[in-house]
Amino acid sequence: MTKIAIIGTGGIARSHVDAIQHEAHRAELVAAMDIREDAVQVFCKQHQIPAAYTNVTEMLSREQPDLVHICTPPTSHAELSIACMQAGAWVLCEKPLTASLQEVDAIIHAEQETGKFTSSVYQWRFGAGGGHLKQLVEDDALGRPLLGICQTTWYRDDAYYAVPWRGTWQHEAGGCSMGHGIHAMDFFLWMYGPWAEVTAKMNHLNHDIEVEDVSLALVNFENGAMGSIINSVVSPRQESYIRMDFVDATVEMKHLYAYKNKDWTYSLAPTSAKAELLKTWQNLPDDSLSPHTAQLQHVLNCMETQTQPMTSGAGARMTLEFIASMYKSAFTGQSVKRGSIRQDDPFYSAMNGSMTL
Repeated sequence: MTKIAIIGTGGIARSHVDAIQHEAHRAELVAAMDIREDAVQVFCKQHQIPAAYTNVTEMLSREQPDLVHICTPPTSHAELSIACMQAGAWVLCEKPLTASLQEVDAIIHAEQETGKFTSSVYQWRFGAGGGHLKQLVEDDALGRPLLGICQTTWYRDDAYYAVPWRGTWQHEAGGCSMGHGIHAMDFFLWMYGPWAEVTAKMNHLNHDIEVEDVSLALVNFENGAMGSIINSVVSPRQESYIRMDFVDATVEMKHLYAYKNKDWTYSLAPTSAKAELLKTWQNLPDDSLSPHTAQLQHVLNCMETQTQPMTSGAGARMTLEFIASMYKSAFTGQSVKRGSIRQDDPFYSAMNGSMTL
């Protein structure tokens, strides 16, 4: 039985509890930790968790968990992930995994030293419809990718940014690109293949915050495809939308926070000779599992087989490097190529390169 602990008891932690409870036949939630004693006590009582802690070191020492779910604000993720791995645990950490490329590389170094892994929560990759499309892309069933649109147009009011750690570079490490659009962008980049270059613009248009509330980017992929990305928290009619045009088909997914099979549309190119395959493409697998549960299943399977999870190491770094490159492009006014942000670059140690909008 895999022993699991949760660090951080805010709203997203409930999704992690639900996922763990679904896997109760092979995983047990033994403890929760939060620096707010009243919050962790209430959380443990609500979810019947045996032990509550306010100190990470004490929790790791006493409980010796096999897996730790980290659900804290972003700038604590790297330190906590490394501490958990050094204590002998694997980690499933909420997005964004780290506040900088420097921190994600420190996590990768700790993975290599400990033999444990930290997986970033990129749950869109684990939804039934997403896995189905990824297999079609890998099988070249839809033809070569050509053009993509990735749109996270959400809305957040002033009360949302009244939470002390939000809206600042120091505590949130970025704006809508890091905290909101990251899921759609990760999914889009994962689906279309390695990205090559990005050009971006961003600003804070409707909130009195340090970080951006709107960002736009143009991306070129190594396979020749091109894409357009919009991230926003100033859009009253909220929507998440991804459109991917291939030689033989257009695939669209429109929803808000969590997609289901009903949110996918496959359209055949008028000149395609693959009309008989359209029904096969549209035959999506069962989507009764939540994406968080599906990702936890993946991590538990990897623990059992001692294999590296999909969203650890380079699998986690890809999207964070893209976002860092977006910030660098927006702040410098120049296009940024993948792999060009190195250790001596100010955008390696801080998403904003210590600059201000």
